[in-house]
Amino acid sequence: MSERCEGCGDDVRIAGGIGDIWTLNPASTGGMTLEFADDSEFFLCFDCIDALPDEPVAGDVAALGD
Repeated sequence: MSERCEGCGDDVRIAGGIGDIWTLNPASTGGMTLEFADDSEFFLCFDCIDALPDEPVAGDVAALGD
């Protein structure tokens, strides 16, 4: 299972689900959803999260694609 990063647009693997029950090679999730003070939410890969400033706002996510 994967989800598109809203920062860079890459497909990011999401661990878990029925498909992971049958594998002997556990994989980790490559990102997470961040919720900002204005109640906006963005799914970002860990590389994009690392690129955000210390106290990010929603506009910083839009700037990731530039």
